Amino acid sequence: MHNMLTKLSLVLILVLFISACDTNCISVTDEELEKIGKLIFINEGAGKVENLTTWNEGEEFASLGIGHFIWYPKDKEYRFYEIFPIAYEFIKSEGTNPPDWMEEMPVFDLPWDSREEFYSDFQTPQMVSLRQFLLETIPQQSLFMAGRLEKSLPKILEAAPEESHKHIKKQFFRVANSPMGIYVLVDYVNFKGEGILESERYNARGWGLLQVLEGMEGTEEGLPALQEFADGAERVLLRRVRNSPPERGEKRWIPGWKNRIKTYTSDEVAAYYVSGSQTKEPDYSNLMESIQRIYKDLVCGLR
Repeated sequence: MHNMLTKLSLVLILVLFISACDTNCISVTDEELEKIGKLIFINEGAGKVENLTTWNEGEEFASLGIGHFIWYPKDKEYRFYEIFPIAYEFIKSEGTNPPDWMEEMPVFDLPWDSREEFYSDFQTPQMVSLRQFLLETIPQQSLFMAGRLEKSLPKILEAAPEESHKHIKKQFFRVANSPMGIYVLVDYVNFKGEGILESERYNARGWGLLQVLEGMEGTEEGLPALQEFADGAERVLLRRVRNSPPERGEKRWIPGWKNRIKTYTSDEVAAYYVSGSQTKEPDYSNLMESIQRIYKDLVCGLR
């Protein structure tokens, strides 16, 4: 675990430094990456094991793992980016052992065709083994999500008009160089994507990281940068809801989205995030107890 996080720390430092050119190098510690993973698990699933496998009402796909990675049923494709198969391959590449039934699938599609079927099988050996796999690979999922941020800025710049590149980079590193800024960026890019896919738009308007950065105008780092990012995130998500097809009923997601964004400027989350370093390797056999304690101490009242 330590070697894996150290490897990503060095990669992030190098990539962010090269991308910044005129920006200070951003250092991401092992402890920071561990905390990012735990906080995202809290944001996505309240730190509960059963929320590692979910299928939200009104959606066409299951959401799996601490990042609620999308996985579509067979022969069904929708506008949202299906990322679980990519995350799964990465997790396997880190030396983990998935359930046999997952490796034996002839086509890697979600084996449940509907939300009703998904929850009727919720306590079957197949589903339980999936949750156990996702629980045991939380460190690898955290690593995958941090890696997604590493790749996001080049993708965003490639998709954006050249004249906006300087502004986007400035705002990206303005947030990244702020205390807790890497958590904010990792969380949002895994929450709502890079904002570069044409399929992830309503009325030609996106809601990803690109759209938030485009709308930022300030220059100061620290809390002003995080607050402006949070305000911008809320703004593009409310616009998404206004532009969404009425039959999707996306208005019901607004309270949860707002509460998640509140963690970007929360004193309680910041206190946890910048707390002292651990002196020994975390015990992942007791991870759920740890996450539930963090949730109770830090995030109750925010969701």
